[in-house]
Amino acid sequence: MNNSLPWPTEAEVLPIASVRPVLDRLASLVTTHADDAALIPGLAVTEEEVAADPPPALEQVVDELGGITVAGASLLTLLIEDRTDVGPYTLMGESTSYYPLYETSDAAVVLTLDEDGAPGAVYGIGEDLALQLAAPDLGAYLERVADALEAVLADLAQRGPADDESPASRTEAAEQLLDEHLFADLLGLRDGDEAAAAETVPLQDPAAAGLEGLPAGVLAVADLRTAPVGARVDLMDVEIGDDPLALRVLWRERGRVLALRED
Repeated sequence: MNNSLPWPTEAEVLPIASVRPVLDRLASLVTTHADDAALIPGLAVTEEEVAADPPPALEQVVDELGGITVAGASLLTLLIEDRTDVGPYTLMGESTSYYPLYETSDAAVVLTLDEDGAPGAVYGIGEDLALQLAAPDLGAYLERVADALEAVLADLAQRGPADDESPASRTEAAEQLLDEHLFADLLGLRDGDEAAAAETVPLQDPAAAGLEGLPAGVLAVADLRTAPVGARVDLMDVEIGDDPLALRVLWRERGRVLALRED
C-alpha cells in the first residue's frame, strides 16, 4: 500500500468481520445486476497498480473493495488517488483527518479520522460547505449505500435493459437516481419542508461547551455526540475570525465533536 501521507498508525485496523455482512450484500447486488453495477477491485485483488493512499485503519476493507459504480456513475470510492484541499474540502483540516468516500467538484462525503487514525462518523459536505451527519461510522454508511444501490438498481430495471439505451443516457439516469435515493439527503439538496426538518447543531464558544482535551486556538465547537443522523452544522454561519474561509475543521470523539480553528 502506498503511504505517501503521514497517516497516524496508533489506531487498530478496522476488522473486515465488522462489515462483512454489508460487503456481502453489496457484492450480491452487483452480481445480480452486473449489466448496471460494478465493483472496483480492492488492493489485494486488483492486477493493476493503484496510486491510492487510504488510511491504515481501512487496510482490510480496501484490500477487498475499492468502490462501486452504477451504470458508470460513482456511488462509492474507497481508493482515492488524488487528494485536494479546494472545493468541498475548503474548510477541512489536514488530509489525514478525513478521507473522501464520494466527491464531485462542489460536494463530497467524507469519513472522519481521529488523531490516532481511528475512523469515525461520516459527513456529507454540500455546496454551502455545511456538514451533514450521514452515519455514525463506516459500517452504517455502507448500509445506507447498500439500501440506495438496491433502490437505484430496481428503478433502472424498470427502465428496461441497459442495452436498450445509450451508455450516456443510462449514466445520467443513474446519477439522478443516486441523488434521489442517497446524495440529496447527505448533501443538503432537499428543498422545502424536508430541508427545514433537518436538525441544526449550533457552533458554540469552546469555553461554554464543557468539552475537554480541545487543542489550543479552537474558536468554536459543535457537539454531535447525541445528534441524529441528518443533523447539520452550518460552518459559514459562524462569525469568528477575519476570514471564514481561513477556518479549519478538527475532529474529536470519533468525528462526533467538530472544532474550528483558524489556519
